[in-house]
Amino acid sequence: MEQSAKSIIGKPRWIKAAGIVIAAVFLFWVCLGIYWSRPPDQFWVNEYVDDGRVVIGYSTTDTLIRVAGTLLDKRGGYLTNDKLPPGVWLDNMPSWEFGVLTQVRDLARVTRDDYTRSQSQSSEDPDVTDAVGYFFFDNNSWILPTTESQYRQGIRGFSRYRDRLVGSAKPDAQFYARADNLREWLAQVEKRLGSMSRRLGNSVADDVINEELAMDPSADAAQPQPDTVDVRTPWLQIDNVFFEARGTAWALLHFFRAAELDFAQVLDDKNARASVRQIIRELEASLEPLRSPIILNGGGFGLTANHSLVMANYLARANAAVINLRELLDQG
Repeated sequence: MEQSAKSIIGKPRWIKAAGIVIAAVFLFWVCLGIYWSRPPDQFWVNEYVDDGRVVIGYSTTDTLIRVAGTLLDKRGGYLTNDKLPPGVWLDNMPSWEFGVLTQVRDLARVTRDDYTRSQSQSSEDPDVTDAVGYFFFDNNSWILPTTESQYRQGIRGFSRYRDRLVGSAKPDAQFYARADNLREWLAQVEKRLGSMSRRLGNSVADDVINEELAMDPSADAAQPQPDTVDVRTPWLQIDNVFFEARGTAWALLHFFRAAELDFAQVLDDKNARASVRQIIRELEASLEPLRSPIILNGGGFGLTANHSLVMANYLARANAAVINLRELLDQG
């Protein structure tokens, strides 16, 4: 009888202890998730090689390698393909990672197609050509092979190219800092920023006038075109779009700092350095610390902020400066 009473009394204690353990583990996961969700700090771009020399193309290549490395080695590592808690529950940081990855892919492709080639008939750099393909691997593969292993292969390929570029490995590599090459990259940036600004603005728009065939009286499409298009961002996707924009701005900030160094002579000849500085300034402003625990989506002129529209404003201003810069580079 005494033993039975003890078991009855002891059972709730075990349940209570198990509940405390579960709550502690859950709290640990929450705290770890919050820590992992903090974006990495900005870093300063390297202008000089280790021996103090200035090598054209070194800043851009080195920055591409460091941005891609940060994508994999930041707090919590690469989270998009995580299948265990707390990474599997997080969506803001994977969205940030995709924004960074998109810019890495764009710059890597332009490096292969333009920066390393003197003209359209010249051959591509073998290390860069090999490396670019790895960055276009599925960003959500967690096994056989993992996304991280493929991206590290891309980083190693660009590292070999960087070593050849600065003369520490053979054969020598080239980087052509010309106005037309810079325009090719800016064209990609213009499209990305324009699309990102529109998606951020859709946080408050229900529908927009269909402009798909505007400005061209002879244009046509395969399917009938409606007069209005539903563009409203789903409520659960607003924060994802916002953090993708933050990742885009974070990567572009470093790439423009590098371009200002590698294309210094081109920018000075076109009197376009001020445009680059304006782009950098807008991107820096878009990365100011977020002082709200959630992404607010206030509408109109209400009491609450709309973080998406604030972000869209900075990216739209940066995009306008990119357009101005391309126009300057187009001039003879």
